Amino acid sequence: MSEQHTNSENPSHKTVWERDTLERLAFATLAEQRASRRWRIFFRFAWLFLVAALLWMGMHKGGVTGANISQPHTAVVAIKGEIADGSDASAEWVVTALRAAFEDEGSQAVVLQINSPGGSPVQAGIINDEIRRLKEKHKKPVYAVVEESCASAAYYIAVAADEIYVDKASIVGSIGVLMDGFGFTGLMDKLGVERRLMTAGVNKGFLDPFSPQTKNQRAHAQTLLDQIHKQFIQVVREGRGKRLKETPELFSGLFWSGEQAVDLGLADGLGNLDYVAREIVKAEEIIDYTRHENVAERLAKRFGAAIGEGAVRAMQTMPVVR
Repeated sequence: MSEQHTNSENPSHKTVWERDTLERLAFATLAEQRASRRWRIFFRFAWLFLVAALLWMGMHKGGVTGANISQPHTAVVAIKGEIADGSDASAEWVVTALRAAFEDEGSQAVVLQINSPGGSPVQAGIINDEIRRLKEKHKKPVYAVVEESCASAAYYIAVAADEIYVDKASIVGSIGVLMDGFGFTGLMDKLGVERRLMTAGVNKGFLDPFSPQTKNQRAHAQTLLDQIHKQFIQVVREGRGKRLKETPELFSGLFWSGEQAVDLGLADGLGNLDYVAREIVKAEEIIDYTRHENVAERLAKRFGAAIGEGAVRAMQTMPVVR
């Protein structure tokens, strides 16, 4: 009796299991189709938004602000913050603004409005070279106006100007080069931590903070710094010429107040942007050519990342058949 009862239940149980599995597969497929349809709609709207944003960006490029740029005016390009690749004071952005300022027929002169502690000598060198090239090509004077600070790589840029104006309390100078880092080898020995660094090349890891530095490696780094320092000094001498009152400390990396900078020949006088536009350039109207990242550019940069993140979330929430 029990064997017959078991045999009679098996077909029914199997049918229920198959039906349940088919229902789950059907619901999972339906959910996946709905998710796919939603993502297709999202991508269509996203692409439309991106195209509209790019069109708007093309018509409203970050940069020139002012009334009538065809009229005589003083063109301003701001160099603020760290001078580095990818920053607002990168060579790419500053050079773009400089070209626009020089090429405009209404600009009587270009003023570099500087407030920067310095940064990359490479980026500063590119900007310095381009300023000198544009001056020669367009025959327009360039002035640098220092706000709070114009140090290191920022001063590297400033010396390309015909004249430099500062506030009496500005920080100016720091004509030097540095390479900083940390060393933790002594601490690791005390903690009993072993550093396992494998390299192909004896000196490949010589800047690794967890590995000891040899005398030869230190000497090599110092040679590089000295060479870049000499390049910096040469640029300053070419830009300032006989106005410099050289002392043993002038190129030591020290910085000075604006008032001291004028006495040392690092700057030409005291004055702000309005003073230079009014009294030096003789064109009181000031137009800012600085390139600013607008909303459309920020959205365009984040667009790809947002889509990727959304796709990952969609995959994470997709139903799974077990």
